Amino acid sequence: QDAIDRKEKRSETFKTAVHGLETNTPSLKAEELGRRAPQWVRDNLVTMCMRCREPFNAITRRRHHCRACGYVVCARCSDYKAELQYDGNRPNRVCQECFIFLTGHTVLEDREGKHKGILEKGAAEVSSRSLLCSSLQLLDKNGKGGTRGWFVIPQDDPLVLYIYAAPQDVRAHTSIPLLGYQVRDLPQSESRHLFQLVQSRQVFTFVADTEELKHRWMKAMARSAAGITEEEEEEDADE
Repeated sequence: QDAIDRKEKRSETFKTAVHGLETNTPSLKAEELGRRAPQWVRDNLVTMCMRCREPFNAITRRRHHCRACGYVVCARCSDYKAELQYDGNRPNRVCQECFIFLTGHTVLEDREGKHKGILEKGAAEVSSRSLLCSSLQLLDKNGKGGTRGWFVIPQDDPLVLYIYAAPQDVRAHTSIPLLGYQVRDLPQSESRHLFQLVQSRQVFTFVADTEELKHRWMKAMARSAAGITEEEEEEDADE
């Protein structure tokens, strides 16, 4: 009976919670979750995660879409996978609420507890499944000083660069979404192998240990910036 009550409660919740933000956006009924592709809420309609309500920003909290309900959510709130019938029962990124509804699993850890978002995953764990990882130096804005760290482009989040202070750290201290950036080569300066990520007025300058490593990073970043990944070449271009 408890299971039935919880199922009905979740169903009623989604009948009101899963809806469009615009009057011309069709609602997605609870019974259609996972069976029919949702109409995604447009990024420019929201400034904060539609689940935890934390504000988005370009560095540490970027936008994702739940493939079940279409909500715009942050990485922490969408760090779940569920099989969706409309996509041939393949695992897709979904928000926590849709994960519970679709799988019936209980998420014991709360958002501030033990559940690991991508930033909370250890550097060694992410590096073992990465498109590229190595030590780099990220220069400050005046180009004189900078922070040396461990940089990773994960296979399971290949459009983002994660930055750890050290290769064995248990948590990344920041991330840079690569999509839309331009990769710029710079001439060697005092035996330093320099290159940049540039988007509008935002510029990140990196120093690699060797010229060969610099070109490997430039190639990997350019592919991610263009939305080209090794594993998800057929991914929806809107994500």
